Amino acid sequence: MDICCKDIISNLPEALICHILSFLTTKEAALTSLLSQKWRYLFAYRPNLDFDDSILYREHEVPILELDEKHRVFMDFVDRVLGLQGNSTIKSFSLQCQDGVYPDCVTRWITSVMERGVSDLDLRVTLNWHDDSMPASVLVSNSLVRLRVESGNGVIIHVGDVFLPKLKTLYLDLVLLTYCGFDNALGKLISSCPVLEELVMINLCWQGYWRRPFSSKTLKSLTFYCQVIDNNPFTVTFDTPNLVYLEYSDHIADEYKKVNFDSLVEASIGLQMTSVQYAHATNGYMVANATDLIMGISNVRILHLFDSTLKVLTFCCEQIPIFKNLNHLSIMTHWEVGWESLPALLKNCPNLETLVFEGLHHKSTIRCEDVDGCLCKSSENSPTCLSSSPVKILKILNFGEICDCYGDDMEKQMEQVEYFLEKMPNLEQMILYYSTPINEDVESQLQRLVASAKASVQVQLISE
Repeated sequence: MDICCKDIISNLPEALICHILSFLTTKEAALTSLLSQKWRYLFAYRPNLDFDDSILYREHEVPILELDEKHRVFMDFVDRVLGLQGNSTIKSFSLQCQDGVYPDCVTRWITSVMERGVSDLDLRVTLNWHDDSMPASVLVSNSLVRLRVESGNGVIIHVGDVFLPKLKTLYLDLVLLTYCGFDNALGKLISSCPVLEELVMINLCWQGYWRRPFSSKTLKSLTFYCQVIDNNPFTVTFDTPNLVYLEYSDHIADEYKKVNFDSLVEASIGLQMTSVQYAHATNGYMVANATDLIMGISNVRILHLFDSTLKVLTFCCEQIPIFKNLNHLSIMTHWEVGWESLPALLKNCPNLETLVFEGLHHKSTIRCEDVDGCLCKSSENSPTCLSSSPVKILKILNFGEICDCYGDDMEKQMEQVEYFLEKMPNLEQMILYYSTPINEDVESQLQRLVASAKASVQVQLISE
């Protein structure tokens, strides 16, 4: 019996073929135009389009082109695909231009997809030097559900006529927001997104920059990184009663007008002092006050603290609240940061089950010998909060990572691990993750450590 190879796919309805092509990248789908006359333009009718100019830098795929020629080839391709589509609906549009693109082209493309009801718009572009403005129309749409604008060299967006009634996810990176009115541009943007659920803002600037008004009844996830300027914001307001996830990295504000985190479950806090505040920071003297913010996050179950936040807890917090719901705490360490604030913090975590250290780096300070104790080995003759610690699982990431400042850093880390094993009464499991080469001597020490651990404690060594 002869078996014939039949082109079954080509006989499918065009609408179904376009749906199948939607699972491919635009570049891959475009290659199907070579199959036959029927397939010549079908790729252009996909409801999701993604354009990435990085393919022009792969020498094995296209010849080396001059910069202007690269721009022309790429822009002509985008124009051709959008032109072939006519007025057909577009669900998602992704544009990645790493080497610069002309703003008039971006404006033309955005206008085209907006008119066709795009719901997912992803723009990661570097505009040419002569014009760094993104069209204001990018913030005017009654169909957008997800919007991402990421700039390689900074881009300006005017927020005067924002209209995004269906937007649920907004991602902005290296963007300057301008507004001709008297209101804060950030507040204007957030208030114009009535159903916003996820907001990501990285390296942003805006008119009214020294005021951070985060006010939204619908927001569930907020990520904010803004530490470019070494100065304190005037005021920060968190009126976000339904926020579940917070990732916040900023300088300490002069005032936290409102902190409403009634629903917060997980937080990652990267607060830091300015260089002037850090220079004046001494034990027993507060150089700023972040107490209201720290009190506001005290209901979280999962908490990650940057090493800079440890300094803030030491020098900028009147009191550390009780974290009654906290069961997972992750701490980033640094060789220039002491652990003075950790005893008080751990004492106020009565239900903590998992403790994670990202590295075991520690700056020795006078507080290491205080009666209150420290977590470091040098405080072993003083009372320590570890003796009443409820922690059951202790994880140490980047174990064995050596700082150039300390020649005996590995030895100190080994002593610290032994100290944890000795002092933590409820510990059931310790996991050491190491990604650096460990010599035979260190490996033998680790094996002895495992062998000498209490029978009730399981010690694991995991190489990454």
